[in-house]
Amino acid sequence: MKQILALSFFAILFSCSNPPASKYPDIIFVNGNFFTADSLHPQATALAIVGDRILAVGNDAELKKLAGKETQIIDLQGAFAMPGFIEGHGHFNGLGNSLQNLNLINTKSWAEITGLVAEKVKSAKPGEWIEGRGWHQEKWSESAGATVNGYPYNTELSAASPNNPVVLYHASGHGLIANAKAIELAGISRESSDPIGGRIVRDAKGNLTGVFEENAMGLIEKPFYEWKNLRPEAEQVAAFDKTTQLAAAECLAKGITSFQDAGSNFWELEQYRRLAEANQLPLRLWVMASQPTGHDIPKLANYPQIGLGNQHFTCRSVKCYFDGALGSYGAWLLAPYDDKPGFVGQNTTPLDTIARMAEACQKYGLQLCVHAIGDRANREVLNICEKYRPQSGGTAGGRWRVEHAQHIDVQDIPRFAQLGVVASMQAIHCTSDAPFVVKRLGEQRARTGAYAWRSLLDSGAHLANGTDAPVEDVDPLPCLYATVTRKRADTGFEFFPEQKMTREEALLSYTIWNAWAAFEENEKGSLAPGKLADIVVLSKDLLRCAPEEILQAKVLKTVVGGKVKYEKK
Repeated sequence: MKQILALSFFAILFSCSNPPASKYPDIIFVNGNFFTADSLHPQATALAIVGDRILAVGNDAELKKLAGKETQIIDLQGAFAMPGFIEGHGHFNGLGNSLQNLNLINTKSWAEITGLVAEKVKSAKPGEWIEGRGWHQEKWSESAGATVNGYPYNTELSAASPNNPVVLYHASGHGLIANAKAIELAGISRESSDPIGGRIVRDAKGNLTGVFEENAMGLIEKPFYEWKNLRPEAEQVAAFDKTTQLAAAECLAKGITSFQDAGSNFWELEQYRRLAEANQLPLRLWVMASQPTGHDIPKLANYPQIGLGNQHFTCRSVKCYFDGALGSYGAWLLAPYDDKPGFVGQNTTPLDTIARMAEACQKYGLQLCVHAIGDRANREVLNICEKYRPQSGGTAGGRWRVEHAQHIDVQDIPRFAQLGVVASMQAIHCTSDAPFVVKRLGEQRARTGAYAWRSLLDSGAHLANGTDAPVEDVDPLPCLYATVTRKRADTGFEFFPEQKMTREEALLSYTIWNAWAAFEENEKGSLAPGKLADIVVLSKDLLRCAPEEILQAKVLKTVVGGKVKYEKK
């Protein structure tokens, strides 16, 4: 019965007894161990492809009968295969930039970071800005000396680069540290005022430390972006294309066939569309438009743009920021931080601005995606969704999304399902942040509402999964390990394991659940006849191997639209 159902698509498509040669499968994968993410046919050993679509899914004997003279038969030799990973929330351009600039994710001390900057200075041109990202003060194994809220002073950074301006972004992307030269170019002094929704970090005497949180980052970014924009348009486009190709290659090598980008400006959206329509995007991009300023809101009338470049570019969502990150004390909380009494975080965008974006999304038929990490931010976003979410013309709630949804008050957990709001979460953040979450929130808040995947799923909520790259490595495998174990891979520290997902839920959260969160479940996310032939082949059975073996798995092939885009050498 299973084989008959699996081949039904073929039977409908080719009803004649002798189909034309062009209608035979181009490729048939056999001798595989397929997890299909299709509840009707969860497992298979063979899969046939014609063009960029799946023709049939079933067993070796039945599918081999479909082959024509030109059909390529590929023996997977028992390897595990599944729908290509869909990165559910990342920053594509940021990922590409991280592969060219200083990558500080794995640094263990402030001294190591300043040493990397000093080395970079040796090859820097006069006046060139030095950029890096990934440092996190809570993850250093060596003391940084004198600190403010755990942040180092920029004294050693300024000594390492006295003439070249330096900007190093916090791992969260919600803070940065700049050297004295960058601060000078920004015209900032100890008399400068904090912007709304941001903080210039100072010590008890009012001295600048060099750290800028949330909206205060814009003070440093103004001269930084002005310098970047001095380049001719052609040079900027060439740099963008290079960044895109680097990011794509990194994703394909890690089994990612689709990437949900969490915020690009209108210029970047046009560049992605250009590349997609010129067949120069190696994987599929689903992009949120970065929250436009008031006078740019009418540009949303040009969207949604869905499935352009043969399903390689879609923009149907708007991304807003509502608060900051927990690591930089920016998450907006209902009650103060345990380790920073009296402080409840940063509301980075006024509530009425988010409400206006909700109205714009209603008007233009777009998804609203709001960054919210703290429990106060999550509650306010849910309130907005309750007031403005679409009630007709598609799925109730419009599949509006809360990006991160990291810390939720227990009273608000059921509201995600009730309102049809997607909790777009990144499991790797749980184990990455675990060493400091209890310190920030206290035991009770951390236990009941931090990264509460199980509670959300049991309440009926839709989840999405991802890495928030380049905040974390874009590799899905460590994220999947975190999803099913809630353990740090390095120390084994376990963070409230009662909230972990099952193995099948974890794989679904990186495939069909992410597709559903993007209105793309009919095109991708599972291996079924008629869907896009996006597949990843791995060296380990992710459904049944020991949890630790997930981290040892290797990507053997990445297939996008029936074409092998990456193969392990």
